[in-house]
Amino acid sequence: MVSNNISSIKTIDELQKYVYATLCSDHELLTDAFPTTETAIRKNNGDVCGMMFCVHGPRTVNFTAIWEKQKNRVFFYGPRGERYRQTTLDDSPLDLEPSETTES
Repeated sequence: MVSNNISSIKTIDELQKYVYATLCSDHELLTDAFPTTETAIRKNNGDVCGMMFCVHGPRTVNFTAIWEKQKNRVFFYGPRGERYRQTTLDDSPLDLEPSETTES
């Protein structure tokens, strides 16, 4: 599993762009060719504890990443659900109240 640290991500929007670019690059997908969704992951009390990002690739194949707020890590998963990459962010993204689900 590949592991790295990144310090340049400061917002949820930058995080989304990084995740999309990484998933596309890792799986040889054309950037801006496939739709994405982002879903906030919440605790029972409603607080955001992470985000799930999904790139909806060709032939209904999905590529996902999970951002974990507490330890500020992003886990990347392949189409069969295997974790293949972990990125640790040096700073937590600032705007932590994303909408429930968004599509791009």
